[in-house]
Amino acid sequence: MAFELPPLPYDYDALEPTISKETMTVHHDKHHKAYTDKLNEGVAADPKLEGKSIEDILGMISSQPPLVRNNGGGYWNHDFFWKTMKKGGGQPSGKLAEAIERDFGGLDQLKEQFNGKGATQFGSGWAWLIADEAGKLKVTSTPNQDNPLMDDAKERGTPLLGNDVWEHAYYLTYKNDRPGYLKAWWDVVDWDTVGQRYEAVSG
Repeated sequence: MAFELPPLPYDYDALEPTISKETMTVHHDKHHKAYTDKLNEGVAADPKLEGKSIEDILGMISSQPPLVRNNGGGYWNHDFFWKTMKKGGGQPSGKLAEAIERDFGGLDQLKEQFNGKGATQFGSGWAWLIADEAGKLKVTSTPNQDNPLMDDAKERGTPLLGNDVWEHAYYLTYKNDRPGYLKAWWDVVDWDTVGQRYEAVSG
């Protein structure tokens, strides 16, 4: 069965002014669709991938060709990204807020580390907040469309939060100001969803 382009969970203009309607339309309808279509090409070329979930594929990505790696990552990362945002954002609470205080010393320190990873990721890539098997929070980054679920990731873990630092994610509004985009993005982080992800990991 072919992978399908997941719909946005909100309108294209829902995250303005942080993310413009034009950026969201191009990002989802052009870029995410292209990753989906090319992932399907790669899966169709290898009978061993038939019927596997995208998470299964990412967990064996070191044995896959670039077509599957790049587009499988792009497919999963973007679906995760859309679901990480909402208008108004909110604030961390409950177990997640406690873990942020424990592992970073507070939300400001988490943002500082995260923004630093995103700003210094050379070329295209992603910044991530992940939880390891013990529930400890860490900030990491990956190149291109890689992610922490991949079996050969430098730092593996369960993604809780991820921001796309490819230029197509921000250039129409922020031009070459990646740090400005990273700083503004916190206004639309859906902390309720991030908290639910952490609850699922921490038990």
